[in-house]
Amino acid sequence: MTVTEDDTRLTPELLKLAGVVMLGAIMMQLDVTMTSIATNTLINDFHTTLATYQWVGTGYLLAMASVIPIAGWALDRYGARTMWMLTLVVFLIGSILCGMAWSVESLIAFRVVQGVGAGMILPLMQSILAIAAGPQRLGRVMATIGVPALLGPVLGPILGGLIITNLSWHWIFYVNVPICLLALLLAARYLPAIRSGAPRTPLDVVGLLLLAPAFAAMIYGFAEAGHSGSFADVAVIGPVAGGLAMLAIFTLHSVRRGSPALIDVRLFRVRSFAAAAGLIVLASGVMFGALGLLPLYYQQVRAEDALHTGLLLIPLGFGMGASLTIAGRLADKFPSGPIALAGLVLSAGGALVYTGLGAGTSYLVIGLAEVVSGAGIGAILVPVMSTAMRSVPLEAIPRASVSVRIFQQLGGSLGSAILFVALQREVTDRAGAGPSALASSFGATFWWIVAISGLALVPALFLPLRRPAAAPAGSAGSAGSDEVWLADY
Repeated sequence: MTVTEDDTRLTPELLKLAGVVMLGAIMMQLDVTMTSIATNTLINDFHTTLATYQWVGTGYLLAMASVIPIAGWALDRYGARTMWMLTLVVFLIGSILCGMAWSVESLIAFRVVQGVGAGMILPLMQSILAIAAGPQRLGRVMATIGVPALLGPVLGPILGGLIITNLSWHWIFYVNVPICLLALLLAARYLPAIRSGAPRTPLDVVGLLLLAPAFAAMIYGFAEAGHSGSFADVAVIGPVAGGLAMLAIFTLHSVRRGSPALIDVRLFRVRSFAAAAGLIVLASGVMFGALGLLPLYYQQVRAEDALHTGLLLIPLGFGMGASLTIAGRLADKFPSGPIALAGLVLSAGGALVYTGLGAGTSYLVIGLAEVVSGAGIGAILVPVMSTAMRSVPLEAIPRASVSVRIFQQLGGSLGSAILFVALQREVTDRAGAGPSALASSFGATFWWIVAISGLALVPALFLPLRRPAAAPAGSAGSAGSDEVWLADY
């Protein structure tokens, strides 16, 4: 196949499409961080305990986990525009209801509604952009997926702090309303009825009854590990073991059912897709771990408020943003393996600086480390996402996107749980020793991020080492001779 200039350039239509779907994803990411900022305010207003309030976040996560598995099937069945707008409407209704909550119990219930809408946003975004971009532009378009991830932790605390300080917690949720309405208007006007071309199939009900609870149970178990500070608690072991058991049964079911399954596990026979999936799990642990620990360090050790914490995270966003732009261009011209390896080196280098955190470490030093680690995260994210989408036929992209999103969520949840458990143990060991000991606890915990980055080298070595090629007819991309194309596709 001859690659023409039209195959490689980012057309105004494609950029407009990326902007339309990014608006919804940014809204979701901001909502998560702003809600976290309002924790103390909501606990006081509802006269509840932290243990009860934690279900505001847990219920949201479990609702997201329950609907993510059907996103690929829904796109194939009803089309991208219909599902995107339906998702936004559910998220809008959930946001309005959350703003009207009169008790912590009602807020938990309404956050579940909101989570149902939020769950499909990212997998739909990935599918829409991958299908529209084609193989020669995947790197640059996939870079836009990282934009919401970097804006959320940077702008969320700033915007949330301003709202809590000057308005009321209700506006944490009501601020979503105008953004959501604008996203709906733009989607109705500019989002085409994109389909992958896969045949419309009935919903895999058996697969849904296995995969959705498996995913939700594992997410719940990891969240409980973070809350309890231990992986040995029965509330952790039970859900995780149950989730793994259902996942194993789903795998057997998917092998028998083939491409109509919610996720066709035979996709993992494609070496670069399997490598990308493994790296996504570990890289998500690195990213969400850093995004969880750094704000806590600023607030607990340095006594910074939410607004200043957001400002202090700007270097991380700057490094990640610059890296996304550069890595997006490189991923369309060069093999993804070396780019991801360079990203791992950068993220580990930034984490090494964090291991030396003290109670008075210069903000300039921390800021420079944030730039480096942010650049590393971006350099990992783009080639991994583009490789995962290039590795499968066009018709498989929606379900591959669901797989990617599940691995992102599991990796982020597991990574965060490991780090919070490690932090609690470090703090317990140094109990009563003052701010310096608390800072040392954070420094010791960051060694886990260094270790996870080192472990991520293993799947990164299996990423493609050749320049991306033009796609064969009917596929999203060509991933090299080492891969086995699936007969059903």
